Amino acid sequence: MELTFPKRPYHTHGGAHVPHHKNTAHMETRVMPPPAEVTLPMTQHIGVPCKPVVQKGDHVYVGTKVADSSAYVSAPIHASVSGTVKEIAKVMMPGGQVVDAVVIASDGRMERDPAIQPPEEIRTKRQLYEAARESGLVGLGGAGFPAHVKLNVPEDKNIDTLIVNVAECEPYITSDHREALENGKNVLYGIYKIKEILDVHRVLIAIEDNKPDAIEALRKIADNPEMDPNDEVRVLPLHARYPQGAEKVLVQACTGRRVPIGRLPADIGCLVMNIASVSFFASYMKTGMPLTLKRVTVDGSAVQNPQNVIVPIGTKISELMEFCGGYKEEPKKIIMGGPMMGVAVTSDELPVLKQNNGILAFGEQEAQSMEPTDCIRCGRCVAACPMHLLPTRLEKYAERKDVEALKSLDVMNCMECGCCAYSCPAGRRLVQAIRLGKFYVRKDGAKK
Repeated sequence: MELTFPKRPYHTHGGAHVPHHKNTAHMETRVMPPPAEVTLPMTQHIGVPCKPVVQKGDHVYVGTKVADSSAYVSAPIHASVSGTVKEIAKVMMPGGQVVDAVVIASDGRMERDPAIQPPEEIRTKRQLYEAARESGLVGLGGAGFPAHVKLNVPEDKNIDTLIVNVAECEPYITSDHREALENGKNVLYGIYKIKEILDVHRVLIAIEDNKPDAIEALRKIADNPEMDPNDEVRVLPLHARYPQGAEKVLVQACTGRRVPIGRLPADIGCLVMNIASVSFFASYMKTGMPLTLKRVTVDGSAVQNPQNVIVPIGTKISELMEFCGGYKEEPKKIIMGGPMMGVAVTSDELPVLKQNNGILAFGEQEAQSMEPTDCIRCGRCVAACPMHLLPTRLEKYAERKDVEALKSLDVMNCMECGCCAYSCPAGRRLVQAIRLGKFYVRKDGAKK
């Protein structure tokens, strides 16, 4: 079957018109100096937590591996500063789980590990998988899924389309926007390398149409016949509608294909990667330096100077805020990620993680949430759900702990995008209820 490039995105169901608040889109990224110490939790990805491979008192360099796991769905963690391992501490993560963390006292030198070398030329799928794992790369768009698992495409699956995700549909977040503007050539280098090894002949750079400068910049590079002689890379502007960047929604918008329940994009011939992930992997192939830095959007009504910052992973949120001028009012809510799918944290002493693309701090007025009232049966949540679910019924069965009913309504297919709760005029806590329902289903499955 001959592949064609869509002239416009395909129609997708549901979603919400959320305010963009892209306040930092036109600000050049700043680089934060190394902090006095960094804290590297062992859980910075979906999958099995890592275990420390260093001990208190060990000297480490930037890029030294400090934690790893033999599990398939896991990714190693590397030191983001040079210095001495201060301790192996316990840290409570935003989700409430307590995990080990490697605390490194910086010597201020930021010396690169002398053992680091660029990987040998990557020519095979196996070499691509191994390089992705050694780099410590996880999905940098917020999900944190180990990249090597996604790139380890089974032989029985034919990937015909690579989708580079630049949608960045969450309000406030602009880190991917800046990646496109500041590192476009690096992004294209990573695209060409991945498509060559995986033998992909259609690449769609999917970007929302509220980023015209990034669209123009990427098109100038993608349309260069010297870089893309076969004309297999195109930029596809998408409608600016949340959650356009969600993986399953994005696949349908770009290709017209729907990912079946319980399946992955690879099952229908698609591979989706975030632009920052592609750009970092291109840098890793050139330098061998693993993932130690992260571009983060710092914004919100409580932040003095909102901006995009490249920060060493493991830096305390409080120090990142100080770099941005501190708080202009007492923050009532701090969120890792965007306001729709991000996770609220109880303290700014928590560290920046690999998958963080934004840190938002809001004052009292913006942090207030509507008190829920009785459901008025308006159906707006159903119309807004991109996965064709019934949020009100899922809420009801979650309250009843009715596992079989939750399963029959495909509760596990919920991506927790928040469109239902955002659209609800009664302020119902639909996402929280559905998360609880998913927990009951997992717990029941574990018992069986």
